Amino acid sequence: MRNIRNPFVSFEGYNCFGCSPGNALGLHMTFIEEGEEIVSHWEPKKHFQGYQTILHGGIQATLMDEIASWFVYVKLKSAGVTSKAEIRYIKPLYVDRGVLTIRASLLQMRRNLADIQVKIFDHEAVLCAESLMVFFTVPAHKAIENLYYPGAESFFETADDK
Repeated sequence: MRNIRNPFVSFEGYNCFGCSPGNALGLHMTFIEEGEEIVSHWEPKKHFQGYQTILHGGIQATLMDEIASWFVYVKLKSAGVTSKAEIRYIKPLYVDRGVLTIRASLLQMRRNLADIQVKIFDHEAVLCAESLMVFFTVPAHKAIENLYYPGAESFFETADDK
């Protein structure tokens, strides 16, 4: 297991709803690498509710999209854009019952399309939502030139950082 650092925090104007720690209204997601997966442990706030204490489905979709993007950054060492999202809501997730676990893994690469499976588990490790996120990826040099990708090495601490 390795903590993933957010290299975007040093970018001027960075205010991502999903992962910026400085976005007052955002999700503040953080990530770790566990083997072949990218994982986020995330605790919902009450202002993300939809009906009563249920986590809004759009927020769930955003969590899945965001972690899939970080999977592309860290595991595929590039960047891309969401091409398609197929989401299945299985059981309600609640805003007042503790930390959720979101896991992303690669199902397959089809040329430049990455099929990424994402699952959200509740505080009791029950699967509540899952998705197939398809990302259109670009070569790393294009990601650096056009998509603000900071390079694969920037997501982990180096000996110089300590």
